[in-house]
Amino acid sequence: MRIGTVGTSWITESFIEAIKEVDGAELCAVHSRAEVKAENFARKHGAAYYYTDLQEMAESDHLDCVYLASPNSLHFKQAVLFLEQGKHVICEKPMFTSLKEFEEAHRVAEENGVRLFEAMRNLYTPNFQKVKAEFYDVGQLRNVLLHRMKYSSRYDDLLAGKEPAIFSAKFAGGALVDLGVYPIAVAVALFGKPLDVQYTPVMLSSGVDGSGTLVLTYPGFVCTILCSKISTSYLESEIQGEAGTISIDDIGAFSNIHYKPRSKGECTWNGATQRENVMAYELEAFLDCMQEGDSPAYEEMKAISREVLAITETARKQAGIYFEGED
Repeated sequence: MRIGTVGTSWITESFIEAIKEVDGAELCAVHSRAEVKAENFARKHGAAYYYTDLQEMAESDHLDCVYLASPNSLHFKQAVLFLEQGKHVICEKPMFTSLKEFEEAHRVAEENGVRLFEAMRNLYTPNFQKVKAEFYDVGQLRNVLLHRMKYSSRYDDLLAGKEPAIFSAKFAGGALVDLGVYPIAVAVALFGKPLDVQYTPVMLSSGVDGSGTLVLTYPGFVCTILCSKISTSYLESEIQGEAGTISIDDIGAFSNIHYKPRSKGECTWNGATQRENVMAYELEAFLDCMQEGDSPAYEEMKAISREVLAITETARKQAGIYFEGED
């Protein structure tokens, strides 16, 4: 699968390293608006082609799939551009900003016989798959605490009077959509659609949330999600039941997990040693789906992405967080 990338940030570089680890994947092209930057980025990573014009890149015969790591507000327009030209699209999370965009982009993908994926890397790790298979060990669920809280260096830019995209309403930024989606995706993948959604944000002068607490209500238990780009947490996430507790050290990568039954108080199972770059796992899963016909796995991916987006859109608007151009 010949892959092109849009964006030159650290996340794009991480995805390119994942391409190198996955059989059947090849980096063929890169994009940057600045020609010198595009050329240097292509040379650095061994891409045969570079582009400064997205339309030209989308129409190119040199790639089959594109990875989008542009600012959040640009995902929809760019995804549709490539889908219309018959290219598979892997879109960095959050995929889009609204259900309207989600439905339209998937319609275009289906019309053109290609597939659209959200790069929610934590859901494809072996350790998440183990939690998904084994979380019934905790018995009746009672409390779930999931969090992604990491101080962003871009916050310093905001404090200095700059306008970084990740803290901008114009570019659909904020803690919930940038970091909160990781634990929300875990909750949806494990527990399904919640009965109720309540979000309390800590707002910034730029009009988006710097941190916040999201409460998802399920039958018999509550899932509390904490997200922040203006502070850092070193606590583990936990799935607590009447019979025991599963602990997760990093909700974004599931690098270490363990289960303690209430009766014993010591671990009875742990996670596996994973690849250092967990993006390789999601890419393998996406390639499998691209090469299959009818794919239950792809339908499950779509359903999870859709529900995560439904939750974030509801939570944002409930809290009065609107992106540029939204009603």
